[in-house]
Amino acid sequence: MNSSPAACSQSWSISEDSLRRYVQFASESCIQELLSASDSNKLGNANDGWKILTLDNGVEISKRRSGSLHIFRSRWLLRSVSPQQFITVATAIDAAKQWDPDLVEARYIKDLEDNLSIIRLSFGEKSKPLFRKREFIVYERRETMEDGTLVVAVASLPKEIAAGLHPKQNDAIRGLLLQSGWVVEQLEDINSCIVTYVVQLDPAGWLPKCFVNRLNTKLVMIIENLRKLVQSSN
Repeated sequence: MNSSPAACSQSWSISEDSLRRYVQFASESCIQELLSASDSNKLGNANDGWKILTLDNGVEISKRRSGSLHIFRSRWLLRSVSPQQFITVATAIDAAKQWDPDLVEARYIKDLEDNLSIIRLSFGEKSKPLFRKREFIVYERRETMEDGTLVVAVASLPKEIAAGLHPKQNDAIRGLLLQSGWVVEQLEDINSCIVTYVVQLDPAGWLPKCFVNRLNTKLVMIIENLRKLVQSSN
């Protein structure tokens, strides 16, 4: 096939029904993976694939192999931060500001359901190479479990779907940046919580592994910055 990339990108679009079906399926899978990651190791199961890298002062950093790449997880005991307070900053936009400070645009572009949104993130010329002058379309899904646990899933759409939302402006769009999310659990002390953040950068495996794993170790620490954001707003 000799069709030019420009011609293909300009003619491609996606219907809202197709978008909703894809995002509902992908986000449900992400939610289940987040819940599984938050439950593991709590009962001392050393055979669940997670390797603890750091365990200090209420903070655990772990990783687990996924094919040739790794998924990173951080689990934090947050004193004096309630689940309701933390969930206000557990958003795709607040997280993107931590991924790279040169975030030039972040806006909600479509609500598929009350708890499921599509968000556009655009980064500038001063961003890290992964983000520089790039645009990502991500979904954000928020769920409350029966026991009160709060879950937020954030993941970028594949390029062919993301580009279909902006068929005439998709040259800068990059797909499959990451899959990530938070699980926020209530404690007996209602003013404290346990937060688990899970992130897999570049799940398609396009980038050098050493670069991805180095950046993963930085991204997994964003709970600390989000905690400070909560406390500064009180």
